[in-house]
Amino acid sequence: MAITSHLKSFQALALALRTGSLKAAAEELAITPAAVGQRIKVLEDYLGMELLVRGRSGLRPADELAPALPHIEAAFRELDQAAGLLNLQRGHEIHIAGPGDFVELWLKPRLPGFLRLAPRARFCINGEGDAPYRLARADCTIRFAPREERPDSDALFADYLLPICSPGNLERFAGIAAVDRLEGTPLLHLDAYKDDPSAPDWPQWVATHGLSRTAPERGLRFQRIVSGLDAVRASAGLMICGLALILDLVEDETLALPYPVSTGAWTSHAYQARFLPLSGRPDLQRFRQWLVAEGRGTAGRLARFAG
Repeated sequence: MAITSHLKSFQALALALRTGSLKAAAEELAITPAAVGQRIKVLEDYLGMELLVRGRSGLRPADELAPALPHIEAAFRELDQAAGLLNLQRGHEIHIAGPGDFVELWLKPRLPGFLRLAPRARFCINGEGDAPYRLARADCTIRFAPREERPDSDALFADYLLPICSPGNLERFAGIAAVDRLEGTPLLHLDAYKDDPSAPDWPQWVATHGLSRTAPERGLRFQRIVSGLDAVRASAGLMICGLALILDLVEDETLALPYPVSTGAWTSHAYQARFLPLSGRPDLQRFRQWLVAEGRGTAGRLARFAG
């Protein structure tokens, strides 16, 4: 098998070593850590050797990989330089990598507004869209991360977490004291905020607000906000969720709040966007300005809603 057919595997390997973890590499590539590990495993199986060793300080190259590592790093430096030159020829293409929930719930509904400003722009978002997918790094990478970790990024907005439910479940709570509403109600758990120390889970929420609930750690668990929202809308239970991506659904009463807005908690992490150099890319520069302005709009709107 030609070595170029393993380019994505080498890319995953190089990023895992540079960042020190599969998770960090996955954020760079806008895929899951499991997918990064699978790409590396394909290469290991093909070569018949282990390439990574896990230690206390993170991932390091196996002894067999060490002689080849400088060549791999040099190759990707060359690819980055080639990508930079080709970027000048990409015209109106804008490649974006970001969390799927952010893209589906916040970015895509707003893109028609940007396209009215830049009608020739073509997007490739997480490998899909009306622009061709390229292996080169995205023009814009969006993450939900600690602000101090991204000093070179444009801050968009933090999030404000509250329990949400369906309007039907809210009606069912009528006449039930707030302290007793969770007892007997299914709880849905969301992993989207698990790395944020300021984001409460259900056991923390119950303890903080002195609510009555047996075994608050039990219930269905969702990795994606979108999947959890489907369950909430189906009245399958309550879920603690950030409001920044779903304000429209709350304000039009598609979703309901079973507890006062004042009981919410701000995240310490924030959505942030990092851009490649914008030289010679007027549409990309325009998109950056638009994205930051939209993010500030959401931040202000959420602050007013949270009071």
